Amino acid sequence: MGRITEDLIRRNAEHNDCVIFSLEELSLHQQEIERLEHIDKWCRDLKILYLQNNLIGKIENVSKLKRLEYLNLALNNIEKIENLEGCEGLTKLDLTVNFIGELSSIKTLQHNIHLKELFLMGNPCADFDGYRQFVVATLQQLKWLDGKEIERSERIQALQNFPVIEQQIREQEKAYCLKRAKDKEEAQRNLREEEENEAKGRSYPGFEGQRYADIRATLLESKDHIQAPEGQEGECNQKKFKDSEDDLEFWNKPSLFTPESRLETLRHMEKQRKDQEKLSEKKKKVKPPRILITKDGKALNVNDPKLDFSLKDDEKRNQIILDLAVYRYMDTSLINVDVQPTYVRVMVKGKPFQLVLPAEVKPDSSSAKRSQTTGHLVICMPKVDGVITGWRQTSKPGESTLDSSREHTNQRSKQIEKLEVDPSKHSFPDVANIVQEKKHRPRRVQSEPKITASEEDPDFEDNPEVPPLI
Repeated sequence: MGRITEDLIRRNAEHNDCVIFSLEELSLHQQEIERLEHIDKWCRDLKILYLQNNLIGKIENVSKLKRLEYLNLALNNIEKIENLEGCEGLTKLDLTVNFIGELSSIKTLQHNIHLKELFLMGNPCADFDGYRQFVVATLQQLKWLDGKEIERSERIQALQNFPVIEQQIREQEKAYCLKRAKDKEEAQRNLREEEENEAKGRSYPGFEGQRYADIRATLLESKDHIQAPEGQEGECNQKKFKDSEDDLEFWNKPSLFTPESRLETLRHMEKQRKDQEKLSEKKKKVKPPRILITKDGKALNVNDPKLDFSLKDDEKRNQIILDLAVYRYMDTSLINVDVQPTYVRVMVKGKPFQLVLPAEVKPDSSSAKRSQTTGHLVICMPKVDGVITGWRQTSKPGESTLDSSREHTNQRSKQIEKLEVDPSKHSFPDVANIVQEKKHRPRRVQSEPKITASEEDPDFEDNPEVPPLI
């Protein structure tokens, strides 16, 4: 059963930024509300109030709503019109399909001088003889009754016959009140009997259930192959069958159109809902936690998010690349990446994706990036063995030859060369002749022949100890 709370009003005041003190329109229909309360204190500026299809039994706590223009209380349990004198601006009142039997209670609406429309169809009083004439004559400010316009001639005729009609209405009201008192007594008696039956059912378990348990125990003693889950399924099926029979019996049972019957129907539906929730809780099996690593310490391959992926071994960079097809529009804050030496784990909205790697990687040097176009998650994990090399720009030919010559010189310096010398020859070689024999001439063609110093200067003396000039 529902009640009017501040939270309920705020949830239905989104059009007013959840501000309730300045609210002008409020809809609280189909909330199983049993009592009108708090609205006249929290929402005094209301102009339109929808309360149809609830279980309200009395009109109360609305007299302070001075600006209220339209009040809808259709499909409730109201039996009397009252406490609306303070609604000075009320122009439309809807009381369709209630339990109003005291038609004389409409006299309280004479103070609502701005009331133009009234709906009373579907109430017991609408079946009284002279109902429309009595209402038209009593509420002379009305323009429309039950969706039909009140003509001037109709009002004049109703005022002329009002004393006779009023006497008829009083007699019919008295008969209805006596019948209503009997209905209340019968409803209370049925409610007490139902409560006693429920109390007996709680104190003494059902015979059928006990009998079934005994039969099942006998079968278990005679046949060991029968398993317990089959017995549980049988109990559930038996309970479902019994509940369906009770439900069918309840809906086929004839009942009076009274506020008590509406409450009984609601209680039955609520009980069904609770039983269904209990059955669903029993059926619901708690899933065991997902095993990501075995007791032996071995990581398992898991893909709970059911995402496509590709694992690539980049030998050039000496790294492993994982491309995970994460949902394109999913927020990155919902993704958690954990790289370990032998496996990688990605939590996507709490669901684990784990993959065992083919080689050991360096977690500290790993990186994860998200594509802004496809949303894919790319994880680069360098391997432990080998040298990690990156992309190099193409160098110039001169630089490449220089680097190659340096490498050759370094290799020569590391190698030890041994020279073989003929021991019979111990004379010093002619340094000048050696230089002349091994001298490399330049490759370019000279235009003029080279003139030696001896031919140019006759006084020149050649000193063998001085090496020649190149």
